[in-house]
Amino acid sequence: MATQLKTETFIKGCMAVVSDIVKLPLDYMWIDYDREADVLYISFQKPQRATKTIETDDDILIRKDNDKIVGITVLNASTR
Repeated sequence: MATQLKTETFIKGCMAVVSDIVKLPLDYMWIDYDREADVLYISFQKPQRATKTIETDDDILIRKDNDKIVGITVLNASTR
């Protein structure tokens, strides 16, 4: 029973973000999570060749190639 509830909660969480994700002006997206480091990597192109990284006050790194955002890195991802 507990496993079923976890699965249902997981699916509901995924479904909650789907409508926002499909509205992004992107053709492709890759998501990687490093559980040990608790870092979520979101890439909008592969390879992600960033020429500039902007660090925000809330532990998010915005990776850019000139003016185009090519990725986002979320530190301490499990606490969000």
